[in-house]
Amino acid sequence: MLASPFMRLRSLSACFAVLTTLLQAACGTVNQGPTMAKTPPSRAADEVAVWMMGNYSSSAQAKSDPENFKSVVLHIAPIWVERIDGRWLYMEQAMADTPDKPYRQRVYRIMDEAGGVENMVFELPGDPLRFVGAWKDTDRMNQLMPQLLTPDEGCSVHLKRTGEAEWTGGTGSQLCASTMRGATHAHSQVWLKAGELRTWDQGFDASGKQVWGTSNGPYIFIKETTK
Repeated sequence: MLASPFMRLRSLSACFAVLTTLLQAACGTVNQGPTMAKTPPSRAADEVAVWMMGNYSSSAQAKSDPENFKSVVLHIAPIWVERIDGRWLYMEQAMADTPDKPYRQRVYRIMDEAGGVENMVFELPGDPLRFVGAWKDTDRMNQLMPQLLTPDEGCSVHLKRTGEAEWTGGTGSQLCASTMRGATHAHSQVWLKAGELRTWDQGFDASGKQVWGTSNGPYIFIKETTK
């Protein structure tokens, strides 16, 4: 079933959950971070989260179109699997030739919303490089709690099912702030299906001119198969 990756990981975080409970009892009221959902995530949220999880590469696209696309590796792994306020994922993205020097690290929170699924985006506290490689050692994320994260306001990706085997969406008209290379805001589009994730991220200045990101379509990330 779709949620099985989370079920397999529950035992790994059980000790942490027990420790958290003991600390809360000893110290009194503790900030719980984002509001807990009234009900666990639906099958839709689980499907999106499970399809997103994995290790990806854009090497095939880079080989076929080296002028417009680079070889990039992308890792997405589940974290905080005991929480019921959404499915939490850690994301790390780097150039293929420097995999230990990611240029983007984020935490995602996959939640249900009317008509689809919302992927909320959060920045890590302090120096994010201290979490490099956490996708292959997710217990390292247990030193964090959601309230320590900084939300990327306006940067949530809203996904809707566009077929039996695909989810599509983007940031829409909301303002996702960006200061990279003179930009004032960014726009993202996402296409997701089992085994493939396409992302098209672009930055624009105050006049609407594109100042970063590709102009020739989305990056195509193919998920590595388990051998």
